[in-house]
Amino acid sequence: MKITRFAQSCLLIETKGKRILVDPGVIFYKESYPRDEWSDIDAILVTHRHEDHCHADAIKEMLKNPKVKFYSSQEVAHAHPELSLEIVKEGDRITLDGVNVEVVKAVHGWIPPFKEGKGIKENIAFIIDDGTHRAYQTSDTICFDNNYICDVIFLPVTDHGIVMGPWDAALFAKETGAKLAIPIHYDSPKHPADFSAVKKEFEAQNLNYKFLEIGESVEL
Repeated sequence: MKITRFAQSCLLIETKGKRILVDPGVIFYKESYPRDEWSDIDAILVTHRHEDHCHADAIKEMLKNPKVKFYSSQEVAHAHPELSLEIVKEGDRITLDGVNVEVVKAVHGWIPPFKEGKGIKENIAFIIDDGTHRAYQTSDTICFDNNYICDVIFLPVTDHGIVMGPWDAALFAKETGAKLAIPIHYDSPKHPADFSAVKKEFEAQNLNYKFLEIGESVEL
């Protein structure tokens, strides 16, 4: 399993001949992505409707390829009726020729500016399982009780009331048994991360962690 990180929370997962794109967003987006780095995609997975996770124009471009399947929530479908997608919810499973995708819980934080209709009512996350490795993209989430197990976890660390911060993210990652924790969701200048705090808290939990640059890959 090869995983490449793009800006914010976007991941390209390549395994068993499948190319799965998670949360392609607008931050640091390049017009070349759909025809180059994001070409020949088999499935697009989107956790929620915020534009840093769901770049509708880019997804529309990729959906011109009839083989591409798009999976997301009812809320995303309502926000983007122009996009053809299959609605999934927590507890569902997606099968992609030997690659299983578990749709799991995510709890988006709330802050007062969300009174303007920017709040997320339906949020989901994904665990991609190829039979050998399990990669968990948590979405924008705060901590919650669960029994999810994975080999590698990609989780937010920026806090600001919206997602986990360094301390709770480290505890959350440790509970999953992940052999590798990779921080995400820190590319927006509105919600910067305290990288020194992330390192401190992850090391306090004896977590193996790695920061990936945009376009950098890790192989499991």
